[in-house]
Amino acid sequence: MISISRRVLLVSSALMLAGCAALPGGGPAPLDTFDLDAVTVDAAGPRRSRVQVLVAEPTAIKTIDSENIVVRPTAGTMEYLKGAQWADRLPRLVQAKLVEALQGSGRFGGVGKPGEGLAIDYQLVTEVRAFGIRLDGGSRAEVRLHVKLLNDRNGVVRAERTFAAEAPLSGSGNEAYVAALDRAFAEVTREIIAWTQGAI
Repeated sequence: MISISRRVLLVSSALMLAGCAALPGGGPAPLDTFDLDAVTVDAAGPRRSRVQVLVAEPTAIKTIDSENIVVRPTAGTMEYLKGAQWADRLPRLVQAKLVEALQGSGRFGGVGKPGEGLAIDYQLVTEVRAFGIRLDGGSRAEVRLHVKLLNDRNGVVRAERTFAAEAPLSGSGNEAYVAALDRAFAEVTREIIAWTQGAI
């Protein structure tokens, strides 16, 4: 099932393609553009009513920090998914979806990004260490994020942990690849929210 946001982006790509076909000389076909799905979290847990959390933009190495969707044919090689791209740089997408999931959980007094004027108690500082399709040893999506929970008032790291998940591909083609990445990211996100709440 393609998310609404992804479906809109695909329709936009189709319209762009129609426009290109009408231009003299044509042009390269536009890439299919994908977004990550919003992650829903059970809001039944206790609420930390006065705790406000800032989600910093994640860091990543240059090969991950782009709109390209990473594919690893072997353990030591990397390429990009042909004909497809993310809707924004991957770290910005991860940041936006983490903020949305934390807000939706209802477990924190406030959640936001830098510049939104929150009186911050804690920061989530994230490094994207893996986010792509692995074709070695079985085709699967792999997501691995290293997260630090930083006390914003004194700069002390309250806790840190690496979160990882894999999801098998349930088809072929770009949509199947992104759907598997969505599933792996959703699992990691839910673990991060539960861990953050428990560490505060």
